[in-house]
Amino acid sequence: MYHHSASTVHPAAGSAAGVLDPVPADSQDAILFQRCAWCATATYHRLLCPVCQGSELRTERSEGVGTVRHSTVVHRNTPAARNVSLIEMAEGFVVRGRVMGPPVGIHSGDRVRLSTAKDPVRGEPVFQLLDEPYRAWT
Repeated sequence: MYHHSASTVHPAAGSAAGVLDPVPADSQDAILFQRCAWCATATYHRLLCPVCQGSELRTERSEGVGTVRHSTVVHRNTPAARNVSLIEMAEGFVVRGRVMGPPVGIHSGDRVRLSTAKDPVRGEPVFQLLDEPYRAWT
């Protein structure tokens, strides 16, 4: 059984324990992710690398550009329909978020850019479409 003790030494933020560094004031609207020091795999909010199980994770800042991998329309717990999307970021990690626009107009392969890193209601990233879709049958 684990008991927390005030006399124990805790690792500093950003150390090998995989804890994210504190967010600087100039990057409040940025997604911070981790990159493994051993195999260079990019991950989002993990304690260990999913590939090599390494614990030396460096915190990096994402450019905020990605591609919709999957999008679905959710009608639960909201007065109106909303979309929930899996976004594959250019750095190589996947994050769950919301894409602004009509929920049925978001499709796999659409390019998106980060609009807000944390939605005030749900706490998830919000993205906007980079290019308007040229689909005649939607």
